[in-house]
Amino acid sequence: MPPELEHAIVDFLTTFIQGIGWFGIVVIMALESANIPIPSEVTMPLAGWLLVEAQGGTWVEALLLGGFFGGLGCLIGSIASYALGAWGGRPFLEKYGKYIFINPHDLDKADRWFARWGDWASFLSRLLPIVRTFISFPAGVARIRFWSFCVLTFVGSFIWCGLLAVGGYALGANWEELRAVMRPFDYPIAAVLVIGFAYYIYRHIKHARAAYPANPEGEVPVSED
Repeated sequence: MPPELEHAIVDFLTTFIQGIGWFGIVVIMALESANIPIPSEVTMPLAGWLLVEAQGGTWVEALLLGGFFGGLGCLIGSIASYALGAWGGRPFLEKYGKYIFINPHDLDKADRWFARWGDWASFLSRLLPIVRTFISFPAGVARIRFWSFCVLTFVGSFIWCGLLAVGGYALGANWEELRAVMRPFDYPIAAVLVIGFAYYIYRHIKHARAAYPANPEGEVPVSED
């Protein structure tokens, strides 16, 4: 995320959090987990500073309150994104996926992958920048087990949000130092996602060309059957 945009988000979040407290954290983290990229690496350290350290609280309160309210927001947003994937995204992709290089075979592969690794993905993705924002939609498309998805989403989010809140508590007014340390990790994760997406598109185009070889005379082959 460009630093200028991030600074604008920081100013907005500071005012928002100071105005409505922990309820604001629930709202913001719900939006972040509903595919709106508001960085939790900004939100939760701010909460640890403004709502705990500045109020004379302890690091244990930062951990428990940050983990609970942040995790609750993540769970709410993740359920919304899961539902969108299950009841909107799945039918859409089955009908129109061919226009964006997604075919039934791809959906079957995704179903098998999530059937095997979905629980781990629900948990571990909550500990990764960028990925945590968008994982719930494909989990919904694959329709992995809903209740295990909810439990593991909350547990992973509790750990992530609680630790970030403790970091903000420890650094106080200098909480942005934590974001500066974590920012470099965004780039390799984003690079892996972009490369993976580019390879996916390349592979589908290559297979499509192999399935319909060019006719040297420009004629459409006619079946003999």
